Amino acid sequence: MRTGVYPGTFDPVTLGHMDIIRRGAKLVDRLVIGVTTNPSKSPMFSLEERMAMVKREVAEVGGEIHVVAFDSLLMDFAEREGAKVIVRGLRAVADFEYEYQMAGMNQQINPRVETVFLMADVSLQPIASRLVKEIALFGGDIHKFVPARVRDDVVARVEKVGRKGS
Repeated sequence: MRTGVYPGTFDPVTLGHMDIIRRGAKLVDRLVIGVTTNPSKSPMFSLEERMAMVKREVAEVGGEIHVVAFDSLLMDFAEREGAKVIVRGLRAVADFEYEYQMAGMNQQINPRVETVFLMADVSLQPIASRLVKEIALFGGDIHKFVPARVRDDVVARVEKVGRKGS
């Protein structure tokens, strides 16, 4: 069984993430969505909330998809999951530079795991979780960027913490 890992913070999960998940799931027998924390980011949602969001959204995708939290080196996580492939989405040249460097470092750590890059659908390339949160915090409409239920989650969180600029 070929296992792949698609890691990310998914804060929140976007239509771009869902595109990569759908396409990545076709490349492997088992896709593990690794939800992690990034110390350099300030999450809008807790790890548990992000896990629940991703699980809810991938339930409709089909195939063998698992959502797992991790807080370790990606290559250690991939090894624990039995993955032979890391799936990464690319939006733009800036993504490629960063991802290329990460893939090289990861290869040095564990050469048994390959990194596969998938270009985001052209219509989804500008979407970034960071921008979705910023738009929402300023009262903008995010329905074009996230699944409907995620939009509701983000709007509810913004109402709870308060909108900026008001």
